[in-house]
Amino acid sequence: MFSKPKILIVDDKQENLIALETVLRDLDVEIIRATSGNEALKQTLNHDFSLALIDIQMPEMDGYELAAILREDEKTASLPFIFISGIYTDHVNVFKGYDRGAFSFITKPFQPEILINKVKLFIGIYHHEYMLKRLNDDLERKNEELRIVNKELEAFTYSVSHDLRAPLRVINGYSQIILKEHADVVDEEVKRLLNIVGSNVKKMGDLIDNLLSFSKIGKREVNKDVVNMDLLVKSCIEEMKATHEGKKVNWIIAPLHPCFGDSHLLNQVMINFLSNAVKYSSKKEQPIVEITSDIKGEEVIYSIKDNGVGFDMKYYKKLFGVFQRLHRATEFEGTGVGLAIIQRIVMKHHGRVWAESSMDNGANFFFSVPAVNL
Repeated sequence: MFSKPKILIVDDKQENLIALETVLRDLDVEIIRATSGNEALKQTLNHDFSLALIDIQMPEMDGYELAAILREDEKTASLPFIFISGIYTDHVNVFKGYDRGAFSFITKPFQPEILINKVKLFIGIYHHEYMLKRLNDDLERKNEELRIVNKELEAFTYSVSHDLRAPLRVINGYSQIILKEHADVVDEEVKRLLNIVGSNVKKMGDLIDNLLSFSKIGKREVNKDVVNMDLLVKSCIEEMKATHEGKKVNWIIAPLHPCFGDSHLLNQVMINFLSNAVKYSSKKEQPIVEITSDIKGEEVIYSIKDNGVGFDMKYYKKLFGVFQRLHRATEFEGTGVGLAIIQRIVMKHHGRVWAESSMDNGANFFFSVPAVNL
């Protein structure tokens, strides 16, 4: 709840305090009186003030002395105050007031409008600082919530790595024992079913691996440097050919612009994109994958285009979601996590990722990352 700004008015004469209250009565503020410097100091212990109006000429402790003490105390060191005086109005005393840390100086008799405008200025500053503090408090609260979520995610990751893999290993192990050691007493239908179990165990293992990769990317720091994308893409293609993936593909690779990013993460982006392009064009007699780049302002846009089965753009919103697939698992294998990983990596580079396609006419995927400032 928003609290009214408090204004401390300090003057040893009651009539002056009443006059100040009368001038400020229409402002949405809470006014606290003090008739001496010592009383003013006591009030600062009990209240948080957004502004102080201080008379200079007071017995025992004048306004200058009060200002010096306020500036030395941590709580009031940054408290803005305005000196008000009908006697110390020469240039020497005005400069002395500013030297004591005054934000402004008003001489008596003063025009009420001048005082009101100055007070309004500090009220505006108070409102701004109050809202800024609220935003900072909210940000700190959200950061704390995020820290808790990250701890829960780490616990979940540990559970996935260990608790879920254990029963999968048992299922797969016993299936293999039956197939290998009891093959002579198991009919062909049972063998077929056990092979299906083994295949699905492998799929579940792949899904767990992809989920772990997805969760780890969110916590990984991005170590940016100049990345030679020509070499990176060449390495990705050679890696795919080594595993017999993409050997029949007609690769069309234009000279690629370098970028500024994390080479390890961008390698994963390219591997995922190229694997998808090869997979979804694999049923073509001559699969084609084309890789190009272009500079747009301060970013490099990379394009990975294939001549595969494509997809219907009306399902585009599902494309980069976790576990979202636009083709049946019986048509193309996959876990539905690869594009989600790509999007998370690109977003960590403050880039964009998007696609264009139509059914049976291939797909063109794009992503942008910061360009190299030459």
